[in-house]
Amino acid sequence: MGLDNNIPEDWKEENLESVIDLIIDHRGKTPKKLGGDWCSEGYRAVSAKTIKNGKLVNEDKMNILPNDLYDKWMKNEIEFGDVLLTSEAPLGEHMIWKSIEKIVLSQRIFGIRTNSKILNSSYFNYFIDSRFFQHELKSRESGSTVTGIKQSELLKTKVVFPSLPEQKAIAKVLTAFDDKIELLQAQNKTLETMAQTIFKEWFGKYQKGDDLPEGWEFCELNDVVSKSNTGADAIQKAPIVSENTGVRCIRIGDLSKNRSYNYWGFTKVTDKNFKQFQLKKFDIVVTRTSILGLNKLIMEDLNAVYNNGLIKISLVENISPYFIYGYFKSKVYRDYINMINNDTSTRPNMKIDYLLRFPIIIPSKDMEIKYSKIMESVMLKISKNTTQIQSLTKTRDTLLPKLMSGQVRVNNIKQTIDA
Repeated sequence: MGLDNNIPEDWKEENLESVIDLIIDHRGKTPKKLGGDWCSEGYRAVSAKTIKNGKLVNEDKMNILPNDLYDKWMKNEIEFGDVLLTSEAPLGEHMIWKSIEKIVLSQRIFGIRTNSKILNSSYFNYFIDSRFFQHELKSRESGSTVTGIKQSELLKTKVVFPSLPEQKAIAKVLTAFDDKIELLQAQNKTLETMAQTIFKEWFGKYQKGDDLPEGWEFCELNDVVSKSNTGADAIQKAPIVSENTGVRCIRIGDLSKNRSYNYWGFTKVTDKNFKQFQLKKFDIVVTRTSILGLNKLIMEDLNAVYNNGLIKISLVENISPYFIYGYFKSKVYRDYINMINNDTSTRPNMKIDYLLRFPIIIPSKDMEIKYSKIMESVMLKISKNTTQIQSLTKTRDTLLPKLMSGQVRVNNIKQTIDA
């Protein structure tokens, strides 16, 4: 059955097997079966653990295959433009390989080379995200404990596509969104690194509290906090309501995914609860469960609350929130959180007292102000970029299924991305 039987008449539907030139499947192969082992130098091995959201992840944990085993392992090599698709744990993650680097396909992953005269590889890479193709994958998976898809079943999946020129045009539109998103993400990463580097250079050498310059002092976070408390269970348990009612509520997932205010969920709270747990300008929110230590500086008064997986910190008036937030983004803070995490016998759960004992150094006022101005500028730019990223992502995700079904044709799309 086609894409809801509503695809345009000039589109085609074919089995994957008939529109590709090659499928590479080395999912059961190991170095030991070839008479060797993983090593420290050689070719990187891509597995299901290293692909997420169209990108390589956990690159520092990738296995390395010795040079002398490469030809035995990769009878067919991955080429620029090939699509990598995970077969299980999880099924359906994918990316297009845009590098001349020679890689090894390891556990739970296929390499797919499309027939360039029939199916554009970039179009196919986007088509994998369609609800239609995801259903094709899920309906053909098997297994009792860990489910996945066999090569024989993958080749039977259906692919729906227009003419080759239109495929390329669709891929070009979606790629423009992704390129802009990737550029903004890279800018944010650079800005964060810059702020952390300056913090380390200016304050890092004094973290033990020794030989402090005149006018500097060593203290604990508690000494600069005016008030701190956790969100109420009543807020955490409150039902989510429609988008036109209730109060927005920030949760751990909002911090881990760096969502801006407009993308937080809603919760129903009483006036009493709202007053007690409302977020104010320059509050710092910190995760205390699940993923310890994620943090966010609230940069304006918000009609929002926070749930009890978080800690809210309000600072005294004479200390810059941007300076303290610099601490929360520093390696000093990450090391402190890792220590707390290692001392936790069960699941991570940071008590407020632990956080308030975090050791900090307060520099002279002029140094504090100087760094705070840098941090404020960085955060404003990151916030602006993040809002744009989320807007572009939402538009792209809305557009993709319509383009992949022919509901929207490329000729009718107005460019919505800044040049």
